[in-house]
Amino acid sequence: MVLRVACASANPHKVAEIIDLMGGVVDLVPRPSNLADVVEDADTLEGNARLKATAVCIATGLPALADDTGLEVDALDGAPGVITARFAGEGATDAQNRQKMLVELDRKDAAQRTARFRTVALLRFADGREFIAHGVCEGSIAMKEIGERGFGYDTLFIPLDGDGRTFAQMTIDEKHELSHRGRAFRALAKLL
Repeated sequence: MVLRVACASANPHKVAEIIDLMGGVVDLVPRPSNLADVVEDADTLEGNARLKATAVCIATGLPALADDTGLEVDALDGAPGVITARFAGEGATDAQNRQKMLVELDRKDAAQRTARFRTVALLRFADGREFIAHGVCEGSIAMKEIGERGFGYDTLFIPLDGDGRTFAQMTIDEKHELSHRGRAFRALAKLL
């Protein structure tokens, strides 16, 4: 039996990836359009995922699936981490975040650009039960944006397990195989 689950994300790119990764395990229904954005003020990725899942679970009465992702750059002491989506400030676009990343790493060579993406996927039920899975993808930040696909930092992130291309140069299936989100949601699917 496939579990009917409300998706906490309003990001259409992320929702499409979650559907690709969890299809057949859950029947994902959209987040209510009238639900206000959840303030992500937890100090951990798991905390932010929990805030989103709890709000959507309460609003829909359904189990809710949420995730949060952080990019940790070693040369920036692990930043932007939990504020990855707001690296260039509140309301920043993906392009502004990527530009700030390139500026911050401007004088760093390839060996100093090591980084990782970390994702926490969390499924919360109305009775408070939770299933939590983690996914990590080690890699590095490119010297410039490369590629046309994806979103977020995909044009900058080169996964260590890949062949030297950024996520934005890969097909969606190639990206899912290597990505932090792919690893987290595959692990969550196994838990279910």
